[in-house]
Order: sequence, then structure tokens, then C-alpha cells
Amino acid sequence: MDDFFNFQPIGYVESPVKEMVDENWGKVKSKIRIKEEFDPGLDGLQKFSHAIIVTFLHLANFDKIQHLKRHPQGRTDLPKIGIFSQRAKHRPNPIGITTVQIVDLKEGCLIVKGLDTIDGTPVIDIKPYYPQYDCVNETVIPDWVNVIMEKYF
Repeated sequence: MDDFFNFQPIGYVESPVKEMVDENWGKVKSKIRIKEEFDPGLDGLQKFSHAIIVTFLHLANFDKIQHLKRHPQGRTDLPKIGIFSQRAKHRPNPIGITTVQIVDLKEGCLIVKGLDTIDGTPVIDIKPYYPQYDCVNETVIPDWVNVIMEKYF
């Protein structure tokens, strides 16, 4: 089995946010500018209120010593835990996944709200949000997650 995968961006994020931050993503409106060859793939998405955006976190820089086990958001008041227990950007494979609200869909451009990526981020895929499949009602999360999410959205 190959150890590498090849992906090509289907588009790029245009966002007012230019640097990585950990707060206030809920009000951010971004445009996902789709490459012309993939534009027909947006047909039908306008019927959905939400979508899942898969991105390549191109500016992330994973360092095994620094990031494999760390405090969420670098906050020492929170427990030191493994990267796979977090949604941090510095990961072995810098893939971002965010559920967003669809604001508008224009030719070659998807406008969304709540996408937690910076300007220029490559988009790998867009999937419609299916509540029957994507929403889990009875979940358990550690208390620290509520702490870091207070100002995230």
C-alpha cells in the first residue's frame, strides 16, 4: 500500500481572516472560489442549508515533539492530551473539516459562514450536510472542550 495520497484542490478559500486564530469564527463569511472545471459539481448544493468543507491546512507545521501531545490552544489551564483528541491545526496530516452554513451560491463561488480557515486555504472537498448521518445526538465530551469552544464560534 502506498504511503502517500495525491489530492488536487477543487478551489480556494477567500476569507477576511489572514492569520490563524482560535476564536470568533462563527460570524466569518468566506467565499470558496471553485475551479472552473469543478463548478458543475456545485449544482444542487443550493437546496442545502449546510455543508461540510474539507480543507488542506497549508500553513500548518506539525512537529511531533511539540504537537503530538499538547495543551489545547496552548493553554496550560487545560489538560495535556494527544493530537487525535483535539481539532488543532498542527497535525500529522493537516486536514481540516468544518460544518458551515451556506449563505449563497453563485456561479463558481460558494459563500459560507463559520468556516475556520484563513484566506488562501485549499479546499479538497465539499459534502452536503445530512443531519440523519452527520448529527449525533447523544455524545460525551470532556469539560475542557466547552472551555475552548466558548469563543470559537
